Amino acid sequence: MRKTCLLLTLPVLLSACTWVHLAPEAKAIKVIAAGAAPAGCQKQGEIEVSVKDKVAFYERNDLKVLDELETLARNEAPGIQADTIQPLSDPADGTQRFAAWRCGSR
Repeated sequence: MRKTCLLLTLPVLLSACTWVHLAPEAKAIKVIAAGAAPAGCQKQGEIEVSVKDKVAFYERNDLKVLDELETLARNEAPGIQADTIQPLSDPADGTQRFAAWRCGSR
């Protein structure tokens, strides 16, 4: 009985988990909408990030995966002197690419 209860509650518990936390230096990183290059900004490079979108047989919530990908990209941006990130693609299989920009907003 206990094993059955645990197996039934595991997906609910996993869906509430956030495995990626925003680094303190990443809090100032702006996220802009996909599209044209932002005016007056210098491209610093591209960032590719990935997270688990499936855990065993359980598919994670798309919104949580998207949020974690964005958080990871924001965490990486200060390392390449970027202050703004912009998605270059939609997430696919837990992976997403972002353009990293220096717009002088820091």
